[in-house]
Amino acid sequence: MNKTFTLLFFIKKSKIKANGTAPIYLRITIDGIRKDIASKRYIEPDKWDNKLQKVSGASDEVKSLNRYLKTLEQEVYDAHHHMMKDKTTATSTILKAKLQGTEQRARMLIPIFQDHNNKVETLVGQEFAAGTLERYKTSLKHTIEFLQWKYSVSDIDIKDIDHSFITEYEFFLRSVRKCANNTAVKYIKNFKKIVKICISNGWLDKDPFANYKSKIREVERDYLTQEEVQDIYSKVFVTERLNQVKDIFVFSCFTGLAYIDVKNLTVSNISMGIDGGKWIFTHRQKTETASRIPLLPIPEELILKYADYPQCINEDKLLPVLSNQKMNSYLKEIADVCGIKKDLTFHNCQTHFCDDCNPYKWRTYRKRK
Repeated sequence: MNKTFTLLFFIKKSKIKANGTAPIYLRITIDGIRKDIASKRYIEPDKWDNKLQKVSGASDEVKSLNRYLKTLEQEVYDAHHHMMKDKTTATSTILKAKLQGTEQRARMLIPIFQDHNNKVETLVGQEFAAGTLERYKTSLKHTIEFLQWKYSVSDIDIKDIDHSFITEYEFFLRSVRKCANNTAVKYIKNFKKIVKICISNGWLDKDPFANYKSKIREVERDYLTQEEVQDIYSKVFVTERLNQVKDIFVFSCFTGLAYIDVKNLTVSNISMGIDGGKWIFTHRQKTETASRIPLLPIPEELILKYADYPQCINEDKLLPVLSNQKMNSYLKEIADVCGIKKDLTFHNCQTHFCDDCNPYKWRTYRKRK
């Protein structure tokens, strides 16, 4: 149901002809989305009455022109009335197309977005990770909220998505949703994929992202020292769960594997390397690249520790990894107990070799929400 519908005649002075006349346009605005229709009539700008929205004067020519504009206005009102009566979705784009005889079936944004998410959900575990699906679901949720916040509508014709829509959406994410720069950019990137689908299918003639620029900012990172990692490794906690999370975290530090990659490890991922020692052979889920990692003493010790663990046996896993949310929650407790003031987050824990490969250069990345 439309909240607003207005009509406005105006002179487009930017298109003044050589003879000094300018075209008269009729602007249709529905729920904040504007579309202009050329009346195909021209007048001298100083003869136009902005307040009354008609041509000034009493000549027969002026009266005829004003009657024509009134008729055009009535045609728009009638077309809009019929669409409301037939319970047809009325947008400024659809109404303009109807008046110009180029009416096509409206393609609305939300069903297209939802169809994309449904396909991603079907392919989770094959082409997409569960986390990717969650990001697109959140992106759709933010898009719906933005439409209500900005235009007071539940959906929008994809032809009404323009550069202004994109910039306003970004402003909404930063101001209303309080998203940090990189988070806002990622949501816009998700939305851009939906726009690309529309363009690829020929539903959009122009790319609203053509002149849009955004940039991921380099995130300042905290580093864990070797001593801090050793403190965590050596600490014995009262609860079994904290010890379990500590072990998984230390394993990730020594291997450089992300949370999901550690979670996916099975016994079959351990094989002999070219040096005769044990190596981890796996594929990174995020980058889909192969990884070959030497199995150092501490991670090997941890694998043996949980070899007979019920969760590992029942789920055919190398280590008993909890949910990402629980792991990160427990890590905060671990950091407090160990007196570590840095933002300890399992999901973003990685390590890199120093030049001499030993000891390690440890670091944890802050998780941006």
